[in-house]
Amino acid sequence: MLEAALWGMVAGAALLIGAVVGLRFRPRQWVIALVMSFGVGALISAVAYELTAEAYTRGGADAVLVGLTLGAGLFFAGDLAIDRRGGQHRKRSGGQQSDVGAAILLGAVLDGIPESIVIGISLLEGGAVGLAFVIAVFVSNLPEGLSGATGMRRAGHTPRAILTLWAVVCLASAVAAGLGYAVAGDLPDNVVGIVQAFAAGGILTMLADTMMPEAFDEAGHRPWVGLVTVLGFGLGSWLQIVA
Repeated sequence: MLEAALWGMVAGAALLIGAVVGLRFRPRQWVIALVMSFGVGALISAVAYELTAEAYTRGGADAVLVGLTLGAGLFFAGDLAIDRRGGQHRKRSGGQQSDVGAAILLGAVLDGIPESIVIGISLLEGGAVGLAFVIAVFVSNLPEGLSGATGMRRAGHTPRAILTLWAVVCLASAVAAGLGYAVAGDLPDNVVGIVQAFAAGGILTMLADTMMPEAFDEAGHRPWVGLVTVLGFGLGSWLQIVA
């Protein structure tokens, strides 16, 4: 359980690293969009190979269907509630209001919980973490911390408050990964398959609802966003094969 928590913290640490970079260097929006697009592609490959395929192997088509539906539905409902509190632009580097820190925090935790749970589950399969999935999550978390910190700074939040927020999210990722490992070990294979598909549904909904459109907007609607996304998918797929 401790090892799972540590790997979850490693993946979540990208949020904190991204926040530090955003506060220190304040990169341009198109740079944030490029990193975000790459992260989207890497996560899509992880969802396809690490989650959906594994869910089918463990629980069959029924587990995949049930898990995807529940994961997408729960993320949609949670994201809708957070949007109404002002957290709809939590991955953007600009345009945030000064009073949405709590919404951004809740949104980041919501985004990261499915990913962290899967990290914990992956340790049950042969005792080794799914390294390709951890890398994909790490890469996708970098632009979230970067853009979120940049936007919150422009909205008037202090650097200390911003870094504290992302540190809390990093800790939540560690806890979720540890719980994923502890709980999944006592579950039958078909239920674990549902959990994996649940995470896949939540992640896919998050990508389509937040990261994809916001990467496109941050890039000024430039078409190369799609090419960078494919590049991320290609590298993620290669890691899934060789890792």
